[in-house]
Amino acid sequence: MAVHKLLLLPGDGIGPEVMAEVKRLIDWLNAGAIAHFETERGLVGGAAYDAHKTSITGDTMAKAQAADAVIFGAVGGPKWDSIPYDVRPEAGLLRLRKELGLFANLRPAVCYPALAEASSLKREVVEGLDIMIVRELTGGVYFGEPKTITDLGNGQKRAIDTQVYDTYEIERIARVAFDLARKRRNKLTSMEKRNVM
Repeated sequence: MAVHKLLLLPGDGIGPEVMAEVKRLIDWLNAGAIAHFETERGLVGGAAYDAHKTSITGDTMAKAQAADAVIFGAVGGPKWDSIPYDVRPEAGLLRLRKELGLFANLRPAVCYPALAEASSLKREVVEGLDIMIVRELTGGVYFGEPKTITDLGNGQKRAIDTQVYDTYEIERIARVAFDLARKRRNKLTSMEKRNVM
C-alpha cells in the first residue's frame, strides 16, 4: 500500500480543534488499513508568529513542499491585528499559496433536500442548489506591486493596492473553471469579489 505524506497545519482559532478531528480520521484510516498516511505537524499563522516571530518558517515551507498534501486549519485573530503586515498570520497562508502554486480554490455550494428547510432563504430559492465557485488565489491584488501605505499627515493615509494579471494566470484559472463546467451543466459565470474590488 502506498504511503502518503501529510503535513498538518492547524493554525489558529478553531483550526487546532478541527485538526484534532482530522487526525482522528487519519488514525482510523491507518488502523483499518484503508489507506496509509504519515503525518507531520507544523506551525502557521499566529501560532508560528508566537513561536518564531514569522507567520511560517522556512522549515515548515520545506515540509509543505515535500508533502503529498497539506491539510490547513485557519489563521488569524484579533490577537495579531497590530503586528507588522509582512508577518501577520495571513502572510503564512499567502506564502503557502504562492510557493506551492495553489492558484485555484474550489468552493462547492450544495443544498441537500433534507436541509432545504433549515436555510434562512426560502426553500424554492435554495432547493437543488449545486454550484462550484472557482476562486483565483495568487494573482491580482494578492501579490500585485506596487503595494504601499503612505502617511499623509493629519491622520490621513493613502493606500495603493495594484491588481496585476498576466495572460497565463487568466488562462489557467479559466481552464480550471471551464473543465469543471464541462463535467457539470456546461454553465459558467465570471464574477468579481465585490468586497475586495
